[in-house]
Amino acid sequence: TPERYARYHGVKIGKNCDIQKVSFGSEPYLIEIGNHVQITSGVKFFTHGGGWVFRDKHPLLDTFGKIKVKNNVYIGNNSLILPGVTIGNDVIIGAGSVVTKSVDSGMIVAGNPAKVIGSVSSLEKKLIPFNAKTKKMNKFDKKKYLLNMQEDKFIKK
Repeated sequence: TPERYARYHGVKIGKNCDIQKVSFGSEPYLIEIGNHVQITSGVKFFTHGGGWVFRDKHPLLDTFGKIKVKNNVYIGNNSLILPGVTIGNDVIIGAGSVVTKSVDSGMIVAGNPAKVIGSVSSLEKKLIPFNAKTKKMNKFDKKKYLLNMQEDKFIKK
């Protein structure tokens, strides 16, 4: 599994995580992931970079930054996490984000570069009225239920 592969290469991973096809870069042992973290497909972690430009002048230059992802975090598809970043507890990273700075607990960030676009608690209040309660349904019952659900029960943007 992707999680087993990551652990084999030194990524520290907590409990109850869902790690899909992810690139942990060339120093995966500098990455730590907490409990209940979902990292979706295409996410890339970078623990170094940029030194190439200075190598003529400083041939041995090599800098690194550890990455720490705390607990209860969702990282959306194809996001990039740069060196030295810490992602706090209860955080959502929007798909395709480029996370160049640490993210405080309870925040939602998105974009390039990623910026705070809201709080997790405010998103929870918005989503609760749209809870379709399909999580334990099989895919056939879920499809039937959703195709027959009233239009005002779907999220609209």
